[in-house]
Amino acid sequence: MTVTASTRVIERPSATSVPREYVHKAAASEVLLTGLSPTGPDRFHVTARWPSRHPFYGPKGGFHDPLLVAESVRQSVPLLSHVAYAVPFGHRQSWSSLRYEVDPVALTFTGNDAAIDMHVTCSEIVRRAGRLTSLRMQVDLYIDGRPLGVAETRFCNLSPAVYPRLRGPYADAAQAAQRAVPLAPAVAPAHVARTRTHDVVLSPALFPAVSADPSSCPALTRAQLRVDFSHPVLFDHPADHVPGMLLLEAARQSAHAAAHPLPGLATGFDAVFSQYVEFDAPCWIDRTPAGDLGDAHRLIRVQAVQNDSPAFTATIALTSP
Repeated sequence: MTVTASTRVIERPSATSVPREYVHKAAASEVLLTGLSPTGPDRFHVTARWPSRHPFYGPKGGFHDPLLVAESVRQSVPLLSHVAYAVPFGHRQSWSSLRYEVDPVALTFTGNDAAIDMHVTCSEIVRRAGRLTSLRMQVDLYIDGRPLGVAETRFCNLSPAVYPRLRGPYADAAQAAQRAVPLAPAVAPAHVARTRTHDVVLSPALFPAVSADPSSCPALTRAQLRVDFSHPVLFDHPADHVPGMLLLEAARQSAHAAAHPLPGLATGFDAVFSQYVEFDAPCWIDRTPAGDLGDAHRLIRVQAVQNDSPAFTATIALTSP
C-alpha cells in the first residue's frame, strides 16, 4: 500500500512549528519543522525553519550548522511516521543509517532565519500486521529556494509491545539514567570547535587535567563520550540510551579535533547505527583518517565502541570554508 494525496496535510505559517509531539520533542523551541504535504504516492514536501539564533546549532563563522540537516531529517522521521503512515504515538522510531551531502556555499548565513524545503521520497516500505516496520527516505533539500544538498536515512518502527522486549532491563529511561557512568571531564571547547564546556561531548581517554588552553589538549584519536543529561538540546527529553544526535555530534567533534586549529564544516556524513549505546558503560570515540579530497576537504572515519563492540560508525567530510 502506498500513501496518496489523501494523506493529512499539516500546513503552518513559516514562523510556526508543527506540534512538538509529532517530532518527539519536549520543548517547542527545538522543533524545526513547519509543515507537511503529500506530492504523490509516498512522496512529500516537508518544510522547516532554521533559526538565526540557537544555543547549540546556531550559525558559526558565517555559516549555518550543517548538523541542522541531520536534525531536520531526524524530525521528519516521526512526523511522516505519525501523519503519513498512521503510526500511533508511543511507537519508537530507531535510526539504522543516515547520510547527507551539502554544498558549503549554500550554508552561508545571511543574518536571518532560513526557509528549508525537503522533498522526500519513501521506499523499501515494510509493514507487519498492517503497521509500519521500516522504510527508507531520500531527501532533496533546498535553502531559501536554492539547492542545498541531499540526504538519505533508514529507520525501523518499534511498537510499545516490541520495544521493552528488545531493550529488556534498559527500556526504562529513569533506571537507565541512574546506572550511568559519571560525567567525564571535557576537553577544551576550542579544540572541538565549541565555545562552551557544556556543549563538549568528548573527554580525554586518560582523563588528563583539563586546560582552557586548546594547545594542551591531546590528539583525541580516542576519546570518551560525555553523556550530560542536563544538556537542554541533546537531552530535550528523557532517553533510555544515547541519542543518535549525540553520536553524530561526538563524531563531528572528533573530526574537528583532527583538523584543529583549522576551521571546518561537516558537509558530508555517512553514519550507520549498529546497536544502542547504553549509559552504564564507557563509550569510546575512535578516529582514523579516511582520505583527503583536496586541500580544502578531508575524510575522517569515527567509530563508537562500547564493551569492545562497535555500536556506530561514521565517515565525515570536513570542508574548510
